[in-house]
Amino acid sequence: MPSESDKWGWEPVSVFGGFDRGSGTKRWKCNHCNLRYNGSYSRVRAHLLGFSGVGVKSCLSIDRSLREAFQVLEEERVAQKKKKSSVIGKPGKLIRTSKPTLAWETITKEDVDDIVARFFYADGLNIDIINSSYFREMVKAIASFGSGYELPSIDKLSDSFLSKEKGRIEKSVALFRESWPHMGCTILCAGRLDGALGSLNISIFVSSPRGLVFLKAVDVDDTDEGEHVFTSALIDTIMEVGPTNVLQIVLHLGDACKSSESYVLSKFPNIFWSPCTSHSVFMLMEGIAEVEWVKPIVLRAKAIEECMITYQHNSSYSFGQNLKELSDPISAKFAPSYCFLLRVFGLRQSLQDMVVSEDWKQWKHNITEDVVNVESAILDDGFWRKAHSLLQLYEPFVRLLATIDIGKSVIGAAYDWRFQALEALRSQAIDDGILNQLEGLVENRWDVLFSPLHAAGYLLNPRYIGKGQTKDKSVMRGWKATIERYEGESTARHVLREQLSSYWRLE
Repeated sequence: MPSESDKWGWEPVSVFGGFDRGSGTKRWKCNHCNLRYNGSYSRVRAHLLGFSGVGVKSCLSIDRSLREAFQVLEEERVAQKKKKSSVIGKPGKLIRTSKPTLAWETITKEDVDDIVARFFYADGLNIDIINSSYFREMVKAIASFGSGYELPSIDKLSDSFLSKEKGRIEKSVALFRESWPHMGCTILCAGRLDGALGSLNISIFVSSPRGLVFLKAVDVDDTDEGEHVFTSALIDTIMEVGPTNVLQIVLHLGDACKSSESYVLSKFPNIFWSPCTSHSVFMLMEGIAEVEWVKPIVLRAKAIEECMITYQHNSSYSFGQNLKELSDPISAKFAPSYCFLLRVFGLRQSLQDMVVSEDWKQWKHNITEDVVNVESAILDDGFWRKAHSLLQLYEPFVRLLATIDIGKSVIGAAYDWRFQALEALRSQAIDDGILNQLEGLVENRWDVLFSPLHAAGYLLNPRYIGKGQTKDKSVMRGWKATIERYEGESTARHVLREQLSSYWRLE
C-alpha cells in the first residue's frame, strides 16, 4: 500500500512537520494561494478540486487546466483503489500470496543481485538505468506483488500496454501545452555522447513554470548532415511548441551544431539563444584563474597537490584522504583550478604538519626533484591568505552551481551571485589595481557568457528590488538587448520602458 506522502494531493501543498506521525490531521499550506488549514488528506483534496462541505475553501489561484489535471490524478487514484479492492475481495485472484516454489525459498540477496547484474550485462543495457525512478518503482511493485507475478507478453508490451502508456503521456503533456501560450517556455537541449555509435544523442525538453516535458531525441554525428538533422529537429520543435510561445533556447553541445544558431535566429529573430548557465559559470571561474594576481596562487596549489600525490605514493604518511579522489567529477572537469585549490586548502594543517616531520625530511633528501618551493608555499601564511580570498571569490558562483537544475529557472540569480562574488572580494582589502582587473574580467566576459535575459530577470524579479540595478551598466545593457530582441516595434518597446519606470518607482 502506498504511503500517505505518495498521494498526489500532498505535492501542491506544504506540510508542517512532515509525515512521521501517520496519516491523521496535519497542518498544511496551499502552495498556490498560501491559505493554511488543519486537516487530513480529504480536506487537501477538497481544496484543490473545488469540493465544498468539508470546512475548506476552494483554491482560487488554480486555473481550469490545472484543476482538470488534478481531477485526472484523482480519477487514477480512485481507479487504482478500486482495482486493489477487487483483487483483495476475490481469493482466486490472490496469486501473489501463494507460497513460492522451493527453488526460490532459499535465495539470498547476493543471488538476486547477481541475477539483476546479469540482466544488465547480458542485454547490453546502460547501467545508469539502475538509478531510474521508473526502474526502482517497477522492482518495488514486483516485490510487493510476490513470486506469482508473470511478466506481460511481447505482444502486449508492443500493443495494448504501449497504447495505454502513450495515451497517458499525451494526456499529461496536453496539460503542460495548455500553459505555454500564457506563461511562455524555454527549449532545452542536452547532449550525451554515445560511445558505441560514435554520435551525439541530443534530448530536447520544454521547460515552463508548470514543469519540464521531454519532447524528442535526435542522434547527430560530426558531419554536416548531422548538424542539418539537429537544426531541422530544433525548428520542428519550435513550430510544434509555437514560435510566439518560445522565449529562449538553452543548450551546450560543445563544437557540435555551431551553425544552427545563426540559421534558427534568422527564422525566429525574437527568440533568445542562451548559453548554458552552468557552463558559463565554469568558464568564468577558469577565466578568473588566469588573472595575473590569481594565476601564481593556482599554480602553487597545483604544484603542492602534484608533489603530495607523489609523496603519498612513496611514503607511509597519510592525509586522511586520497588526493586523487574527486568528489565532484563535473566541477573537476570544467573548473579544475577551483577544485584542486579547494582540496589543497582543506589539507592546510595536515600539509604543514607533514613538511616538518622526519619522514618528509628524509624523503626530500632522497629524491632528485626540488621541493623547496612547495615546502615554502605550505609554510607561507601569505599563500594561504590569498588562497582563502580566492575561494571566497569563487564561493558565490559555487552556490549558484548548486542551485542550477534543468527543471528550474535561475534567470536573475546569476547577476545576484556575480555581485556577491565581487563584494566578497572587496571585503578582503585587496589592492585596488587587482580588484579593478578582476572586475574588468567579469565585465568583459559577462555579455559573451550569459544571456541578456539574466539582466532582465535581475531587474524584474521582486526578490532583488532595491539593489540599484539601474546604475549598473551591464544590467542596463542586458535589459536594452532584451527588449530590442523581444519587441520588434518601437512603440511596444516604449510601453515596456514606461512599465519598467513605474516598477522602479516602487523602490
